[in-house]
Amino acid sequence: MEEKKNKFMSVVYQLYSIADGEKHLEEQTGDERPFEFITGFSIALDAFEQQVMQLEKGAKFDFTLQPSEAFGDYEPEGVHKLGRDVFMINGHFDHENIFEDAVITLMDNEDHQFMAKVKKIEEDGVTIDTNHPLAGKVLNFVGTVIENRDATDEEIQHLIKHLTGGCGHHHGGCNCDDCQKEGCEGHHHHEDGCGCGHCH
Repeated sequence: MEEKKNKFMSVVYQLYSIADGEKHLEEQTGDERPFEFITGFSIALDAFEQQVMQLEKGAKFDFTLQPSEAFGDYEPEGVHKLGRDVFMINGHFDHENIFEDAVITLMDNEDHQFMAKVKKIEEDGVTIDTNHPLAGKVLNFVGTVIENRDATDEEIQHLIKHLTGGCGHHHGGCNCDDCQKEGCEGHHHHEDGCGCGHCH
């Protein structure tokens, strides 16, 4: 049996959400900053990976993923209210980083970082939403494969070192797809945030 090879993929795309028959642009990449990943490491959505890894360099793609294939259904229990004390710095509320619609990095009791969106700020607490921003949405990817080749051993080892060496060694923010973690007792982090750049 032929050994399955890890592929180095580079793609550019427009990502749309579809609701009520209308498309809304959520994200796009360009030739100057394509989305690059190695297959088999859960960097991209599994369904996204399966769609593009079979395509040759230069091939166009246009496919739609249901929520179950993408970021799952929107879970109301992902919304939590935390005490304002979680967001205090030197005795003062962190107004600079904590405001409605801000995406912030929190840390649970096991020091796992996860992303959350600030929904509401009140006198008795801050309401956050830990659902992925695209949870519950039907997604349409339209784009082009820039590169599709076997990944080199050096590229694979570099990626493994990065993944096992902890996320975000540049800014302390999470730089992988493990952002959605359970547990919101969290500690407020206000560094550079996720830095994923792409939503898979």
